Amino acid sequence: MAMQVPAEVNAEEIKSFKDFIMSYNKLSEICFIDCITDFTTRDVKAKEEKCALNCMEKYLKMNQRVSQRFQEFQIIANENVLAAEKKLGRN
Repeated sequence: MAMQVPAEVNAEEIKSFKDFIMSYNKLSEICFIDCITDFTTRDVKAKEEKCALNCMEKYLKMNQRVSQRFQEFQIIANENVLAAEKKLGRN
């Protein structure tokens, strides 16, 4: 049975959700590979838990910083476009 998407959900919201899920899965995979080492017990060791939390925190901070730099770049690019349009409009 196929899942039906409500009519009010637009393509941009779906893309945003897919991007979130992909980012979450990537974070989970990276931190699992880096931190989980003991498969002899069902319990998560304190060392593994601390590593996973640090990994997640670093990943989220990196992602936030990249987004911030991208926004700064977009602002500069928009300002350059406006300046070029003004310059062309004056000539």
